[in-house]
Amino acid sequence: MIAEYKRVPALDKCFAILDLLAKEGRPLGISEIANALAINKSTVFNLVYTLTDLGILENGNKKFRFGTRLFVLGKASGEGSGLINTVHPYLEQISQATNLTAFLGMRSGMDAVIVDKAEAAVDLKISSDVGMRLSLLAGSGGKALLSQLSDQEIDDILSRNELRKFTPYTCTDKKRYRELIMKVREEGIAYDLEEYLEGIIAVAAPLNAPGKDLQAAIWAVGMRKQVSEKELSRFSDLLKESANQINVRFSMV
Repeated sequence: MIAEYKRVPALDKCFAILDLLAKEGRPLGISEIANALAINKSTVFNLVYTLTDLGILENGNKKFRFGTRLFVLGKASGEGSGLINTVHPYLEQISQATNLTAFLGMRSGMDAVIVDKAEAAVDLKISSDVGMRLSLLAGSGGKALLSQLSDQEIDDILSRNELRKFTPYTCTDKKRYRELIMKVREEGIAYDLEEYLEGIIAVAAPLNAPGKDLQAAIWAVGMRKQVSEKELSRFSDLLKESANQINVRFSMV
């Protein structure tokens, strides 16, 4: 027996917008969406901004694209997104090789959002939930994500935001912080040596994720006492090599 229900037209329109974005493969403006779907502009305006508030879409200069919440939902569905499916085996390898927790994160505005993780099979480990949002201006993951932006975008972000002092080791000098981001861009690796949380260190590598205006990175996090200087160097090489292999996979898509 088919249950009786009243179909909600707004949901049809929302999914039509999502289907259009998937088909086009690029960010779209309100007028483009309205014209392509023959939907009133004011209706599209309200729908896309509601979806943006929910994290389903993201707004970049009034052009809308998929948001990080879709990747989190894709992970929860069991099959996950193509990006997560590609990266997850590498997170597992990193975690097993380092006994640290490995994360995949994406930029969402001024946040770094965890969209996948692999935890080491040890009692003492760092754990964060998928979907957790971290400040973009904190930790190695944030530096790795920022390194993928243009110089102008980085300067705009630093001019509009203060650098919060999380620990005694946090860099709060904007000029120096910009230099650190440029170094990540050059070397392909970012560090957090107790800058975000005392006693916690992390190593991150940026990814050349498919999709315009999409910034992603992988990072491994553990306790300072778990990692010697020699191991830190080895872990850095492992993250960079993993990122290189992932990028090759992305280039074949």
